[in-house]
Amino acid sequence: MTAVVLVEGPSDAMVLRDLARRLGLDGPDLTVVSMGGVTNFAQHLRAYADRPDIVVTGLCDGGEVRFVAGALRRTGHDVGGRADLERLGFFVCDQDLEDELIRALGTDTVVDVVAREGELGLLHTFRQQPAQRDRSLHEQLHRFCSTKSGRKVRLAGALAAELALDAVPAPLLGVLTFAARWSRKAR
Repeated sequence: MTAVVLVEGPSDAMVLRDLARRLGLDGPDLTVVSMGGVTNFAQHLRAYADRPDIVVTGLCDGGEVRFVAGALRRTGHDVGGRADLERLGFFVCDQDLEDELIRALGTDTVVDVVAREGELGLLHTFRQQPAQRDRSLHEQLHRFCSTKSGRKVRLAGALAAELALDAVPAPLLGVLTFAARWSRKAR
């Protein structure tokens, strides 16, 4: 049995691939697929619908549950909330992947990672912008991750590499464990 993990974008895919490898959950029968946006979820779900050798799982942002739940309902699944999604192998980040990583690592560690990535000066400048001044450091870091092309993927990878394996956020660990359990059934 092959397990396919559907994720919104490349930063999610990179982080889950890295964590799967580090946790020993990766293998040839576990594939992480970046969908190019959550609105493509139904299309990807349909692509695997007639494949009994594939179990589809996924990770989504808290604000995107409606897309995932709606697509699953249209394919015959009874989905009332997050517990139903998890039962089916779809796990939800409270806000999004970056938020999960920032909370797991703490803001001091994230600032250290930003510094190692050579962007501490840019972060300081960003934090002084009028729209950012009244936000918490967590909120500033979260927004900073997405303000420059390529930064989100690069920082997500660096943050995931910093993450201790006993601190992997529950939705990330949940989807990888669920997928690995299915992908190993055929072995």
